[in-house]
Amino acid sequence: MTFIDLFSGIGGFRRGMEMAGHKCIGFCEYDKFAVASYTAMHLMTDEERKYIDTIPFRGRVKEANKEEYRHGEWYAYDITELRADDIPAADCWCFGFPCQDISVAGKQAGLDGNRSGLFHTVIKLLEDTKKENRPSYLFIENVKNLLSVNRGFDFLTVLAELDEVGYDAEWQVLNSADYVPQNRERIFIIGHLRGRSGRKVFPIERADRKNSVSIIGHRDGYRRNSQTYSSEGITEALDTGTGGGRGFNVMLPCFCDMSYKAGQRLSETACAIQARYNKGVSNRHGEVSGVAIPVLTPDRVDKRQNGRRMKENGEDMFTLTGQDRHGVMVKLPNGVYAYAVWYEKYRCYIAIRKLTPKECFRLQGWEDKYFDRAAIVNSDSQLYKQAGNGVTVPVIYEIAKRMEKELEKATEGLR
Repeated sequence: MTFIDLFSGIGGFRRGMEMAGHKCIGFCEYDKFAVASYTAMHLMTDEERKYIDTIPFRGRVKEANKEEYRHGEWYAYDITELRADDIPAADCWCFGFPCQDISVAGKQAGLDGNRSGLFHTVIKLLEDTKKENRPSYLFIENVKNLLSVNRGFDFLTVLAELDEVGYDAEWQVLNSADYVPQNRERIFIIGHLRGRSGRKVFPIERADRKNSVSIIGHRDGYRRNSQTYSSEGITEALDTGTGGGRGFNVMLPCFCDMSYKAGQRLSETACAIQARYNKGVSNRHGEVSGVAIPVLTPDRVDKRQNGRRMKENGEDMFTLTGQDRHGVMVKLPNGVYAYAVWYEKYRCYIAIRKLTPKECFRLQGWEDKYFDRAAIVNSDSQLYKQAGNGVTVPVIYEIAKRMEKELEKATEGLR
């Protein structure tokens, strides 16, 4: 199945669809930084990426936006200036129209807002497209609040406008936490062009998440609280030592919910990654996660540490003790110092740091090679934004697989 990637961002739809065997024939994206990442991640050759890596960093976004790196693939800059005749024929249009006016984090102007109102622009393009050239499928994503913003009337508007242009809609709310360790609920809508597509894609059963991270160990008696991600997982594992003669003492670098009203709360899944995550970990309300790193093995909590309470920069950290209830400064593996607080539940000190841009990409299901390509052309602040604005790739893949199966059934029915 061929598809067009509208409001493409860095290409989460594209990656998930291509993993399921579908073919992208073009994309549309307004943001030049996202276009640079998209091009570097999906379209450039290895030699072209090596060349980009040799030029001054501040000139790489401009260079990556040049048409030559798209190798003839269709591209549109501004969807509001696009005409239906300009769009190549495809079996499916994929798009997550802007959610700023729908999200609970925004002003909730709904489809009347300047950004989320771009949904009407897509509908107008479908109206202007001859029926025989319209895509058989529409694959739409947005925040869960689309169901309830403006008391649900905006969602009814979406269904009504899809109906007017000939599409029967089905939908389901899926949580990324069923595929990756990130709590991110989104609504997915499949539009079926009447007379050409009438199969069912939803419901999709929840995944068991067993393949979302690689577990390399756990401590007896701790189970879920002591699982450890491998270095290829979401966060790097921290070896807390081999005290007590047990051979291994590894614990889970948990996620920390910084929006929890009663204080910081540890969990096994991150909050939904936000586009504004680069502003840092804070206690402000919103979906903000940090990484909680255990820095003391449970069997050492009763041993008192004598001597000065601070180490110089570059020195190894002394053993932390249960008597240091006020918290202490610890040196993390990346050389950064962080404040560690005692957590009685886990019987150890916990230091909290920001997620890295690469970890945010991993939480969205991206393989590291795609992050490395995007990092060639964009700064950390842009990479945080792009991860937060994107879709979760494994979720797209699961839906795309089902679409492929249903397309095969529909094709067989026409024979």
